[in-house]
Amino acid sequence: MSGHSKWATIKHKKAKADVERGKLFSKLIREITTAARLGGGDPEANPRLRSAIEAAKDANMPLENIERAIKKGTGELPGTSYEEVEYEGYGPGGVAIIVKVLTDNKNRTTSEIRHIFSKYGGNLGSTGCVSWQFSPKGIIIIPREGVDEDKIFAIALEGGAEDVKTDENSYQVITPVESFYKIKKQFEAEKIPISHCELTRIPQSTVTLDEKTAERVLKMYEALENHDDVQHVYANFDISDEIMERISAEVMKND
Repeated sequence: MSGHSKWATIKHKKAKADVERGKLFSKLIREITTAARLGGGDPEANPRLRSAIEAAKDANMPLENIERAIKKGTGELPGTSYEEVEYEGYGPGGVAIIVKVLTDNKNRTTSEIRHIFSKYGGNLGSTGCVSWQFSPKGIIIIPREGVDEDKIFAIALEGGAEDVKTDENSYQVITPVESFYKIKKQFEAEKIPISHCELTRIPQSTVTLDEKTAERVLKMYEALENHDDVQHVYANFDISDEIMERISAEVMKND
């Protein structure tokens, strides 16, 4: 499993304080509103909106919040119009990073993202400098304990998954974007627990980090994720399970 997926799984397990949930809801509302503005308010005809709504439901966002965000996007209610921007660059250790944002002030956001890259020893680059290294995919992570391995592989194969990777604790099902929800719903129908799932961008190759560099990269990664305008951060780092466990234990302790 690539490093950023390991880290996403660890963060998913962390208990979220109300203020953190509020920040997550704010990011999800921006995505729902933007998806509805660009593709209309019908999730069946708007895959991006359907994805945003499912993410909001997974985060236990109240239905009225979702409906209000859609209406702001379609113009039925007044709301802010956000611009989509992607930033690309390199972090410590030569890690390739893509940052996807929704902002109502591009100049401000660009300055703040550049500052985060610089603060942690990275460099913001030009459009296209690292995006060629990533492919859009779906990832579904399933805990190994108590799960029938043959059933995992059968559902993945039947649904059109590209690969199933295993480690000591989990299965990682990698899907084409267009098959992601079909496979996810099949796992749910079979009552198979999903610890984490997302549409993401998977790197074609990864950069293995030592512990010191891993700590710097993850601090930068978190700083980017915590920025109000940032929707997603994609990176091609890989960190050994041993190092990740030590770092995540420290994160849990300080949470």
